[in-house]
Amino acid sequence: MGGAQEPSTNGDPAGARGRRGEFVPDVTGRPVWRLLLRGLGVFLPGWQAPGGAMRVYAGPGAGLPGLNGFGPPAFVNGDAGFGLHLPARRKGLEPDREIYVRGREDPSFGIVIAGPAAAIGTRIVDADELLRFARRLTFEELFVVGDADSVPYAVRAARAVENVVFLDRGTGIGLCAEVDPETRAITCPVFVRIGGPAERTVRAYGVAAHDVRSHN
Repeated sequence: MGGAQEPSTNGDPAGARGRRGEFVPDVTGRPVWRLLLRGLGVFLPGWQAPGGAMRVYAGPGAGLPGLNGFGPPAFVNGDAGFGLHLPARRKGLEPDREIYVRGREDPSFGIVIAGPAAAIGTRIVDADELLRFARRLTFEELFVVGDADSVPYAVRAARAVENVVFLDRGTGIGLCAEVDPETRAITCPVFVRIGGPAERTVRAYGVAAHDVRSHN
């Protein structure tokens, strides 16, 4: 069955069970969720941040308009999590971005990107495409023209991007990607709906555990 359910209560084990009894991962404990909240604070100040993620199940009707506003252009892409069907793609767009670093000895990078989703350059946006775009932007941001010494750092930083948040306020959508630190699997565990200036709310959606592997 498709559609979304209201977020489970934080700290309530019973609330972590889906309608069929399966465990539903709590994305709010992950680095990508914290990055989402940071990004909303930077690029959408005054918008009410989500307190949790509403559950979405793959299957018939999951990509259709359903409960709590989930639906196109988002779809559930099996084990890879969410994806986007975009009406157009454009080259040359330069969205805003903020880069964050976690750790010192073996740092991982996160990036928040804000701008039109068409800038990603593909009409079907999945986890791989979003991460590829984020790594390119990270390299471009850290590479200094004329400074050869900046190249190795920019390359290492781009390869170390493990969390990505993309926010498109114009069309009211967002997508979050992450790299599993153990398996290196790339998924989009969170889709975002951004309300307009009159509403100023943000809704987040997470995929149930039988669609995206739970992180311990």
